[in-house]
Amino acid sequence: MAEVTYLEAIKQALDEEMTRDNNVFILGEDVGYYGGAFRVTEGFYEKYGQWRVLDTPLSESGFTGAAIGAALMGMRPVVEMQFADFISCAFDQIVSVAAKNNYRWGGKTPMVIRAPFGGFVHGGAFHSACPETWFFNVPGLKMVAPSDPYDAKGLLKAAIRDDDPVIYFEHKFLYRRIKGEVPEGDYLVPLGKAKVVREGKDISVITYSAMVHTALEAAQALEGEGISLEIVDLRTLLPLDKEGIYASVRKTNRVIILYETPRTGGVGAEVAALISEEMFGHLDGPILRVSAPDTPVPYSPPFEEFYLPKAEDVIKAARKLAAY
Repeated sequence: MAEVTYLEAIKQALDEEMTRDNNVFILGEDVGYYGGAFRVTEGFYEKYGQWRVLDTPLSESGFTGAAIGAALMGMRPVVEMQFADFISCAFDQIVSVAAKNNYRWGGKTPMVIRAPFGGFVHGGAFHSACPETWFFNVPGLKMVAPSDPYDAKGLLKAAIRDDDPVIYFEHKFLYRRIKGEVPEGDYLVPLGKAKVVREGKDISVITYSAMVHTALEAAQALEGEGISLEIVDLRTLLPLDKEGIYASVRKTNRVIILYETPRTGGVGAEVAALISEEMFGHLDGPILRVSAPDTPVPYSPPFEEFYLPKAEDVIKAARKLAAY
């Protein structure tokens, strides 16, 4: 085991899969000679050459469409969006083509779209979005959002080997701030499986990506008040691990859903609906959501700090629910 950053874990996954399978290649803006906007692919151009690390024109629709064609021909492309916000330019290719190929004629589309997303980096409204909600109701897609280096590597390797299109949401704030132990040998983290990152008995906090660390901060603060939070990291957003969610609800009987996206129509809304439909008899209080408000992400650091969910917000919700 070696301790690496979240970014290094992603880089290792790409490197190992490209070495293992010559059909894996990378394409996107500045991924080659420059090494990627966040330096994830630094050194890959020299190691694998221009035909496996392709610098593309500034056209998300164009290079995503090219990746879909390559996937249909047996390749395994990994597309990099410089920022997840720009994925909207490729929306039609992803939703109308990649996601529907299997439904239309059984066509396999084994491709991964890496989408650096999220706030906390003062990127403003055009470089801080969490666009997972846009794709959450699209049959045929899979979506993952790891919170630590172990899962970042294992989920990316699993996504590359999957025969369906996978959007891989990697949080920019975690790149160089989060470190963790990662096995040196080959391993996969299966898609569609949540994990309990902290055992607790009073309240389940269901979350993913950077918000896992916000939840952990809140859990530590609440220990002194005798409120025990169990933290469930979804890891995969599509498909959701319903049984993993339900198991935690049966244990604690109280639920907070924590997510970084705007409140309305987010992943948390669907999780809340599932719990309400399937687990209502196990609940001892209302399902609470902690999220961002329904506005774009502010550029001003103080405004962004106010906008994004914080440990204090989770603590406030937990106190309310514990007293219910």
